Amino acid sequence: MNDEYYMRIAINLALKAKGQTSPNPLVGALIVKNSRIISSGYHHKAGLPHAEIIVLNKAGKKAKGAKLYINLEPCCHFGRTAPCVYAILESGIKKVIIGTIDPNPMMNGKSIKLLQAHGVEVKAGILEKECLDINQPFIKYITKRIPYVTVKTAQSLDGRIATKTGQSKWITTEYARKYSHNLRKLYDAIVVGVNTVIKDNPLLNSTTNKRFFKVVIDRELKISTKARIFSKESKAEIIIASGNRALESKKNILEKMGAKVLTFAPQKGQIPLKKLLSSLAELEISNILVEGGGETIGRFFDANLVDKVLFFIAAKIIGGKEAISSVMGEGIRKISQATQIKDWEFKKIGQDLLIEGNVYRYN
Repeated sequence: MNDEYYMRIAINLALKAKGQTSPNPLVGALIVKNSRIISSGYHHKAGLPHAEIIVLNKAGKKAKGAKLYINLEPCCHFGRTAPCVYAILESGIKKVIIGTIDPNPMMNGKSIKLLQAHGVEVKAGILEKECLDINQPFIKYITKRIPYVTVKTAQSLDGRIATKTGQSKWITTEYARKYSHNLRKLYDAIVVGVNTVIKDNPLLNSTTNKRFFKVVIDRELKISTKARIFSKESKAEIIIASGNRALESKKNILEKMGAKVLTFAPQKGQIPLKKLLSSLAELEISNILVEGGGETIGRFFDANLVDKVLFFIAAKIIGGKEAISSVMGEGIRKISQATQIKDWEFKKIGQDLLIEGNVYRYN
């Protein structure tokens, strides 16, 4: 069994915590001795032990002289937990096989150099592409200091999310809607424009048991204090992105209700999305799901901030030039400027189709 075999096990272990470790990366690890796995584990949640510590504790004295496989370079800085690299050195591990170097500026190969300086053999770049792929949200967050952005929409075959009268319930089937709702637990926050809240009055809840946010872009603070997103059914934290000229009295009311109101100076009459994302990153929100409406989704595309798309498509035709499109905003002037979706794939979800793909890849 070669290094790739064991690294694939580490990747699969890491994926067991998908959606739960933010703002930390997904990390799986295993210790191998005499071609036998003597311990394995993965990082469960920020603040809990890292994967390396878990497997070292399981292995105990057996770790001496063994190999450690891990999909991401071990940490050498203090965060919520102590550095893992020193525990590796103390354990007597003789070789560390790493999937990819940690892109965190505080790391970026420092642990590798430290291990080598103490006589530990290090091999990096095993299944590197796969290791980078599973941690795309972390990579963007830690290097760009803004969250990874996924756009999700449910539309008709002709790209409509509502009829000309504004009716939108329901375009996709109940099965697809349940599948779509379940995806929310993979993200730190849901982002919508205030018109979606006004027209659809969604709860925007999630089944996740981690810290979760509902973010509403509302320049004029038009949101009703009776909107369902304020319901006690959800334990999610609420963020309202407001313009700096919105009524102070309305802001005070919303904050008394428990919402956090972030204020921005509008640009061209709109909330500056990149500044909003920077503010969300400061709250350790690393991975967001933009659910609409069409104007909000279009603005994210206009600003070149989308990383991934999830388009649920129903085999229905709505038609009409006044019907609402899934992606609006300013749009492009030339086909050559169109957003290219890469590595896309599709799957049938009940009677509907899901097209999933990446806008930006970390190579």
